[in-house]
Amino acid sequence: MSSKASLGAAADDRKSRLAKLNPPTTDVARMHLSGRNYDPSTRGPKLGFEAPPTAGLANPTLEEQAADIEDELQRQAAVDAQDDKGIDLFKLQPKKPNWDLKRELNHKLEVLNVRTDNAIARMVRERLAAKKPAGEGGGSAGSGAPGDEEGGPLEGAAFVEGMRLREREEEDEARREREAEDADLA
Repeated sequence: MSSKASLGAAADDRKSRLAKLNPPTTDVARMHLSGRNYDPSTRGPKLGFEAPPTAGLANPTLEEQAADIEDELQRQAAVDAQDDKGIDLFKLQPKKPNWDLKRELNHKLEVLNVRTDNAIARMVRERLAAKKPAGEGGGSAGSGAPGDEEGGPLEGAAFVEGMRLREREEEDEARREREAEDADLA
């Protein structure tokens, strides 16, 4: 019980000391007066600004952006006035005069290339189908070397090598065409 009594006495003592402290004086005028141009410290109107209104902005204002754009346009106009050479008509022409013909031709050739690839695939399938029954029924149909004209069907490596050879031939042909065009232009 003595500990409870001593704690109670300590609490009462603390309360009395806190009550003796001067309460902070609250200025009612500062709390309740509102007005943008009233300065409570001088008790009169504010005179002028402490800081410009744009000081706290992170981005530039529209007026500043417009001024920057106007300055840039004036600089560009000055540069354009100095470079008053005119338009070079040779720069406006395409490099090759037949570029539009090539574009149209390539568009038409796409359809033909698809048909060609399909025809090649069909011919290879027919050849493989023709060789398959001959290989099953009679044994060896020719020399037996893979990839021969009379031999069995094309094996994977021979087929891939044939495709690579065809691609190289197409690249060589395209290169020769480019060289011929360059020679014609020069």
